Amino acid sequence: MFVFYWLQTSVNLGLKQKTDYIMTRKVFDELLVNHRNFLEPFALSLTRDTEDAKDLIQETLFRAIANKEKFEEGTNIKGWLFTIMRNVFINSFRRNKKFKKVSSELPQEYFLDHTDRVAHNEGLINAGIREIKAAINRLPDIFRLSFELHYIGYKYQEIADAFDEPLGTIKSRIHFARKMLVNKLVC
Repeated sequence: MFVFYWLQTSVNLGLKQKTDYIMTRKVFDELLVNHRNFLEPFALSLTRDTEDAKDLIQETLFRAIANKEKFEEGTNIKGWLFTIMRNVFINSFRRNKKFKKVSSELPQEYFLDHTDRVAHNEGLINAGIREIKAAINRLPDIFRLSFELHYIGYKYQEIADAFDEPLGTIKSRIHFARKMLVNKLVC
């Protein structure tokens, strides 16, 4: 049984009386601690890695504490926490999908001993990348900054919040930045 702090405000509206119930920070924290065990299997099913699952649980609990005022008392806290966890996982996946981990099972000595194959690189790829980077750097700052943030994985809304601009403005800037890049690179 939970202990609730009762804040009674008597508002005399004819025959009705209003009573508000406010959950204390301590009670909310106890709810989170009690439901932490339910989060572990879900986190493992999402990440398939124990360390990543622990990080996901920690981020979920942090977001839950930061958004305590959005939790409506009497609703399903497990469902609320699962929704937060799913959203945190999806957002981090979107940000990290462009940075895939590349690892090799082969020992380093393998590459030292096998020099029979030589790759010939004419530098075309590096020249193309330099040309693209130069084209991006030549964009006006108002378009370049929005485009670069979107390219590295930030969502439109996050960019809009960072620049304190409307969402539609950010989408337009990114769209025009893409068009300018295509025109500069094709010509």
